[in-house]
Amino acid sequence: MIVPSIPQNAVAVADHYDELDPIYRRVWGDHVHHGLWTTGRETPAEAVEALADTVGDRLRLMPGEACVDIGCGYGSTARQLAVAHKVSVTGVTLSAEQAHYAAAHPVPDVDIEVRDWLVNGLPDASAHAAWAIESSEHMVDKPRFFAEAHRVLSPGGRFVVCAWLAEADASGWKVRHLLEPICREGRLPSMGTREEYEAMATAAGFAIDSYEDVSRQVARTWTICARRLLKALLVNRETRRLALGARNRIFVLSIPRLILAYRTGAMRYGIFTLSKAGENGASQRSSSSD
Repeated sequence: MIVPSIPQNAVAVADHYDELDPIYRRVWGDHVHHGLWTTGRETPAEAVEALADTVGDRLRLMPGEACVDIGCGYGSTARQLAVAHKVSVTGVTLSAEQAHYAAAHPVPDVDIEVRDWLVNGLPDASAHAAWAIESSEHMVDKPRFFAEAHRVLSPGGRFVVCAWLAEADASGWKVRHLLEPICREGRLPSMGTREEYEAMATAAGFAIDSYEDVSRQVARTWTICARRLLKALLVNRETRRLALGARNRIFVLSIPRLILAYRTGAMRYGIFTLSKAGENGASQRSSSSD
C-alpha cells in the first residue's frame, strides 16, 4: 500500500473538492472520473459516459433495484444509470459543493447526500447493487470501505469498484517521485495494488467475479485534462486564482505525474466486479482475468 508522508482524512478530502469545485467542473466536467476509450474514436464526453455504462453492465442492473453510488461526485453517474436502467440510487459524497450542484440537477429516484461512507448509517441489506468509481482511493480505512459495502448490500448483491491502483513491487523511484506525490497532492490516504484490493474484498466476504485492467483505455484522460487546464488558466480568471492561491493548488502538479505514472506502468486502473453470497450462502465465482 502506498501511503503519502502527510496523513489525509475525510475533512481534507472534502476541503479539496469543495475548494477546487470550479476547476473540477471546468476540467473534468460533470463526471469526475476517467473516460474509457474502447474504439479510440469516442469524444471525451462519450468516453466518460462509456465508463459509467460499463459499470452498469457489470452490475447487471434490473428495473426497480435500489443502488448506492459511493463517492458519487456531482451525481452524474447516478443520474445516468438511474435513467438507463430504471433503478433508484442513493449517492454519498463528502463534498457539500458537489451535493449542492447535484441538487440543482435532480432526476427522479436519485438522492444525493453528504455523508462519510465509512460511517454512512444506511440500513443493513438495503441495496441490491453498489459502485465506487475512483472513490475508494480517498478512504482512510479501505478494509472498512469494503466491509460497509458488504453490510449494506443484500444477499446476492453486486459491487463494482473502479480504482486507481499502484503497480505491484513498484521501484523506489516510482514510489518517491510518482505514487507518493500523487497520493499527497490528490488527498489520497493510500493507493493499493490489485492484490491488496482483492485481499480486502475477500476478507470482507465478497467473491471476486472478475478483474479488468483498463489502464490503456483510460490513460488519455490526463492529456485531455492537461490541455483543458492550460486553456482555462489562459482564459479564466477564477481558474488562475485557484491554481495560484488555493490551499489545494498543489493538485495541479499531479496532472503531469499521472501522465507519467500511466506511461511507466507505476499506476494502473482496475475494474473489480464483486458479489455477496446469496441467501443459501452460495456465491457464483469465476476466475479473474487481466
